[in-house]
Amino acid sequence: MISSFTPGRRSLAKGALAGAATLLLGTDRASAADGASALDRATAPILRLPAPDGPCPVGAATLHLVDPSRDDPWEPKIGVRELMVTVLRPAAPGHGFPRAPQLTPGAAARFADIAQRIHPQLPGSGVDWAATLTHARTGAPPLPGRRPVLLYSPGGGDARTTGSSLAVDLASHGWTVLTVDHPGDASQVEFPDERPGRERVRPTALHGPPDAATFRTMIDTRVADLRFVLDVLGLDRVGVYGHSAGGTAAAQALHEDRRIATAVNLEGYLDQMDGELLPVARQGTDRPMLLAGTDGFRDARLDRSWAALLAHGGPVVRRQLDDAAHWVFTDYASLVPQLQGAGLMTAAGRAAMVGRAGPRLTVSAVRDLVRSFFAGHPRR
Repeated sequence: MISSFTPGRRSLAKGALAGAATLLLGTDRASAADGASALDRATAPILRLPAPDGPCPVGAATLHLVDPSRDDPWEPKIGVRELMVTVLRPAAPGHGFPRAPQLTPGAAARFADIAQRIHPQLPGSGVDWAATLTHARTGAPPLPGRRPVLLYSPGGGDARTTGSSLAVDLASHGWTVLTVDHPGDASQVEFPDERPGRERVRPTALHGPPDAATFRTMIDTRVADLRFVLDVLGLDRVGVYGHSAGGTAAAQALHEDRRIATAVNLEGYLDQMDGELLPVARQGTDRPMLLAGTDGFRDARLDRSWAALLAHGGPVVRRQLDDAAHWVFTDYASLVPQLQGAGLMTAAGRAAMVGRAGPRLTVSAVRDLVRSFFAGHPRR
């Protein structure tokens, strides 16, 4: 079951806040999944995500959040701004709780149709995207007590599900992690049901690399989405991390909202496409931020915008992973090498997406980098 919350236009509903707080700490029922894969499952490889290495089992819940105060920027006919959020939290040991899929059958079928539009290196067929399981369990009861909270914003064109491995690992080490979809620029987002103006599985509105105006809309919308999650769930002193456009949004959200105590920007630019620096890069920050990149994606634009922020001093650090590329910060770090091993991707395609280093190195390196940064900068 998916829990839905819709606050009023001028104030948050107390019942929604109470229900959300319960969900963050309480039990959850498995979300519904519709649709069926058209692939021949007997021949398609089963792609596996790496297990977390923390001491805690992880439980998963799903939230459907509705902001009636905003129109959807990509499809105003919807009339509201909707978000889908996965809540991952440390769970009590137990048996009989199924592993949550990375993609439901309906979302997987839609992703299979557009995968090469999002990432041209991916195979156009031969993959059962619905078969991959995360290491989080639906319905698993949470460990008692409050946990520090992290929000995750995925890359432009990607869904929240592409960050499952890192999010589950963080939850296994004691954090409550909320992965946030940004419908309209996400590859696909599945909702509990249809509504006027959209399908149940909503595909991306992007049809190629964004222009300057589209990029501004993406970042402004993502920052507003993250702040709305803080509003409706009554959260404070949280950490935010994001990849690519999600990293850009995480950095700018830190600048705009004092409820965010620290941020990790995983290779997101800190300027607009026309070169105008974002306010966070122009003015700096007094709260901790990690800028993490790769040698395979580094360019003059990234260096310029990151250098502008670093020039202010303060608690900002930059780190780089070598022999790696842009999507090494996502689940593709482990999935792409498997696709290459199955003969479904070329070595050049793998290098372009995640670099040449093996997942045993890169997955651990990314996890250690993000985890150690958040552990070293607890909430204030």
